[in-house]
Amino acid sequence: MNNTANTLEKTHQPAPTHSKKYYRKKRWRETRKKILLNWQLYILILPAFLYFFIFHYLPMYGIQIAFKDFLPASGIWESEWVGFEHFIRFFDSYYFWDLIKNTLGISIYELIVGFPLPIILALSLNEAKDNFYKKSVQTVTYAPHFISVVVMAGMVIAFLAPTTGIINHAIQLLGFDPIPFMEDPKWFKTVYVMSGVWQNTGWGTIIYLAALSAVDPQQHEAAIVDGATRWQRIWYINIPTIIPTMVILLIMNVGNIMAMGFEKILLLQNPLNMESSNVIATFVYQAGLLDGQYSFAAAVGLFNAVINAILLVSVNYIARKTSETSLW
Repeated sequence: MNNTANTLEKTHQPAPTHSKKYYRKKRWRETRKKILLNWQLYILILPAFLYFFIFHYLPMYGIQIAFKDFLPASGIWESEWVGFEHFIRFFDSYYFWDLIKNTLGISIYELIVGFPLPIILALSLNEAKDNFYKKSVQTVTYAPHFISVVVMAGMVIAFLAPTTGIINHAIQLLGFDPIPFMEDPKWFKTVYVMSGVWQNTGWGTIIYLAALSAVDPQQHEAAIVDGATRWQRIWYINIPTIIPTMVILLIMNVGNIMAMGFEKILLLQNPLNMESSNVIATFVYQAGLLDGQYSFAAAVGLFNAVINAILLVSVNYIARKTSETSLW
């Protein structure tokens, strides 16, 4: 009887509990096993990891100069801590709202005009039956993407010159006076956006054409049998297929709405159009590199990055709740 009771007690004893250290070691062994098993994939991703680590994460060490009165001779650690002084100076400056207005104006204008055009072009090319015509249009439209920004800016300035530009020659042939596009501030946003549309629309179309290739041809065949027109098939079959791609690209575009590059703006900028061409990116370049106000420029750049991060997270949250498609 005693032996039977002891046996029952042993069988009902709880399993021994292990410490957190044991589970950490176990997880590490499992992780190491997976890494050794798939080492080729980790070698493949290593260059991208090193790129982002070296050029995107390590420089974050320098963000602290936005909160200091940075002097190169003293170094980052020895420079005086001033807190939010540079941010307050930027917010109280007379040019703050002008920079915000110009940056948002150009970015939103570019988003409204530039975002739908690749979608429209992709849907049009997808309906083209002549393969030679389709490939020719694709080549002509995405070729400008490979033109250097410097060359592109030079071409825009040459085409829009009041006396020698081909655009103004065409305007004069129609009986109108030449327009000083690059000297008139009200034309700068249009010139910047339209040149970007010309350069990037064809390249963006490739993404949507790749998404449209996933459409099952049997869906179109069934729709034709049911009497659907071409417009109905585009609206009910093609567009729903590319909506997830559209949402992802829209999130990324809105997330970069304040982070527009300064290269083309700087190349197209001149003292006459400064009223509408001076944006946060060019201001940071001017204040930081040309005027040597390193801490102030870092504070402005950090403010710009924080706004972009907030926009990215907000738009991603809205997209996830409304369409169940998001970056994360």
